[in-house]
Order: sequence, then structure tokens, then C-alpha cells
Amino acid sequence: MQNSSDDLNLSLPKTAQERGKVAPVKLAHLALRTEQLTVMTAWYCTVLEAEIAQGMPQAAFLTYDEEHHRIALLQSPGLETAPGNAKGVDHVSFTYAGLDQLIATYERLLLEDIRPFWCINHGPTLSMYYADPDGNHVELQIDIFATPAETNDWLINSDFGTNPIGVKFDPAELISRYRSGEPADKLLERPRIQPQDVPAQLP
Repeated sequence: MQNSSDDLNLSLPKTAQERGKVAPVKLAHLALRTEQLTVMTAWYCTVLEAEIAQGMPQAAFLTYDEEHHRIALLQSPGLETAPGNAKGVDHVSFTYAGLDQLIATYERLLLEDIRPFWCINHGPTLSMYYADPDGNHVELQIDIFATPAETNDWLINSDFGTNPIGVKFDPAELISRYRSGEPADKLLERPRIQPQDVPAQLP
């Protein structure tokens, strides 16, 4: 079943200037409170191959690019664990340049016994979800399409309307197909699944 652009309310992204708005130029950083600063710092440095830009007994500021810090970890004693159905941020996502980098990261983290709990082809992205030592969800992904226009075209002409979550995949199988030389467009194409198999929500 195809969906019209009106049904999905899709449009190409516009700049703030085009919208007549004054908007931020970027999303700067993520700040997390934790009771285990050393453990969390080591995990994020390992997963993101980040470096400690500044560290102190009560905080660590991590970066993996030109930004002075992308992750702020704040030591806060006496924190309560949020229930599984609590309101708030569901996950944070980091995009890699291509499938080869995502695979290399997956395999590197396996050697550290860091494994994704959910691997899914959302359609616009191919994503692997991890849980940090405090249970926060971290998505490592790649964009499947090169431009927003291509993404919107897929959203309009795919089964996104009936399956907005995606299709789970086995990373070992995907890597085997990748190493056998299967074309990237075939590897990244989201298969259609039966309605009863569609995930009801993010994990």
C-alpha cells in the first residue's frame, strides 16, 4: 500500500531562514547524571571512541569531534532509577559515515563484550541499539539514503504507514552478506513483513 505525501505530512527540510525563524545551528551535547562516573566515562569513551576533554571528580566532558564536548557526565549521588514506563528521553542516536564504519564499530565493541540489544532496519536508517551501564539507550546508525529527498520518496512509496518502526535484522548475517560482496542497496533495503510481525513500539 502506498501513502500520499498528504497522509504522512512530509516536506523537505527547510533552513531557519527559509522558515523565517531564528533557530539553533546544531545540537551541542548530551548531559547525563550518574552515580558511577568512572564506569560511564569508560563506556562512552569505548563506544564512541571519544576522549576526555576535561575531567574532574564530579564530572567528565567527552568529545569525539571538533566540538569541545559532546557528552557531559555528572556525578550525582542518591539518584533514583526511573521506571521502565517513565516519561522522558527514549534514546540518543549517533550517525556513522557508512555501513563499513558501523560494522567495524559493531565488531570492535564485540571484543569489549558490548553488544546491541536490538538491531533494526527502520527504513531511513539501519540501527543498532545499545544500553549504557545506567540503562540509557544509545542508537548507532547509518542513513540509508543520501539525501532528505530520497528519504521522503521512500517514506511516501513504502510500507512506512503500516510499519513505522522497522524490521529486525541479524548483524552476523548482514556482515556475512556484506563480506560476500552483496550490493549495498540490497543489504540496506528494508523487507516487507506481515502485519502481525510489525513491532508495536521501540523496546
